[in-house]
Amino acid sequence: MDTNINKHLESLTEIRSLMERSSKFISLNGLSGIFAGVYALLGAAAAFWANQHYNKSFVPMNEYAPVFTLQNKFMLFCLIDALLVLFLSIGTAFILSKRKAGKIQHSLLDKSAQRLIINLCIPLFAGGMFSLALLLQSNYKLIAPSMLIFYGLSLINASKYTFGDIRYLGMVELVLGLINLFIIGYGFWFWCFGFGIMHIIYGSVMYRKYDSGN
Repeated sequence: MDTNINKHLESLTEIRSLMERSSKFISLNGLSGIFAGVYALLGAAAAFWANQHYNKSFVPMNEYAPVFTLQNKFMLFCLIDALLVLFLSIGTAFILSKRKAGKIQHSLLDKSAQRLIINLCIPLFAGGMFSLALLLQSNYKLIAPSMLIFYGLSLINASKYTFGDIRYLGMVELVLGLINLFIIGYGFWFWCFGFGIMHIIYGSVMYRKYDSGN
């Protein structure tokens, strides 16, 4: 009797595992979160340095000043800096996820991965356009909280297609962004904490929970 029960339980466990593998993207690697946090902090440090450098020699625009002023150069530097952080984070996540997928014999770009990407990118794209509009209108102080809010919503929206833990990271990012809306002058530090420190903490937890044994 006990033997039959154990066999049924084992069968149910296997079925559950197969259903989870087919419906959720489980190739995310915790190390990618750690690297993303490190990249974000390095990018923030570079932007902080650039801000100090350009502010020391900044001359307000006038009708005789060239169009491409020091302020324009600083904004261009920040844009390149942000894109570099983004591409490094995506590239690292792809490489580590591909390696993990190979170890667990799981397809990297299956239907679950496609659903994850779609549900992640829709709020991210909206947030990117919103942040771009703020940048073009010189509403710089609202960019950091907007990025945190839309990023949090993206993670929450995509969490049902991968590890549920990512939902908690999304909720933290969302709350940080909402708080930052009422403490506008500290956007840089909220950004560092949300995209840097929180990613490192999340990645460390995920690595210990799902990857340390692989």
